[in-house]
Amino acid sequence: MHYAFDLWVKEWRQSEAGGEVYVVRYVDDFVLGFQYEGDARRFLEALKERLSRFHLELHPDKTRLIEFGRFATENRRRRGEGKPESFDFLGFTHHCAKTRAGRFRVGRKTLKKKATAKLRGLKAQLRQRMHAPIPEVGAWLSRVLHGHYNYYGVPGNSAAMEFFRDRLSRLWYTVLRRRSHKARLPWERMNRLLSRWLPRPRITHPWPEQRFDANTRGRSPVR
Repeated sequence: MHYAFDLWVKEWRQSEAGGEVYVVRYVDDFVLGFQYEGDARRFLEALKERLSRFHLELHPDKTRLIEFGRFATENRRRRGEGKPESFDFLGFTHHCAKTRAGRFRVGRKTLKKKATAKLRGLKAQLRQRMHAPIPEVGAWLSRVLHGHYNYYGVPGNSAAMEFFRDRLSRLWYTVLRRRSHKARLPWERMNRLLSRWLPRPRITHPWPEQRFDANTRGRSPVR
């Protein structure tokens, strides 16, 4: 991808683009942002031709042009269209959102199918650990949630993380109730277990501008 894509994109941006072009790539997944729609359409056609030289092609179900950004909502409203489309990338659904001050920002929330698949796997593992000691299972679930928050803990994603914790809590409750048909497990006791072992969601990643400011504070930017 470095030779087939990265170097070529850099050259195309410098020689062909009429406006700004932003590129984010991780392995063979990438998202590009264009200031002008015409640039985006010309780039897409050029990219298909470029990849074909390396016997590669774009995935038809994952490749599309969408209107996105700070003007997208107003432009679509003026044309009588619905809200801007969202896109999925690296486990997040990205959508047009606003700050409390009304400024545009890129909203990110946990990709629903990723969360569903993860919960399905945890459900199976909880059943396998049904008769394991509660502290052992609780410590394991705590590590699971910490790992989840470390990745998905971006600003604006608290509700999705809280939903994930709630679903996991109910899965654990169901398994614990099935350990014995005679013993009851009231929610009062279950809530104590949840408070002890399942940490609440937390934001682990700052806003991009805050991270950039922290990395460059006291130094002149490279131009």
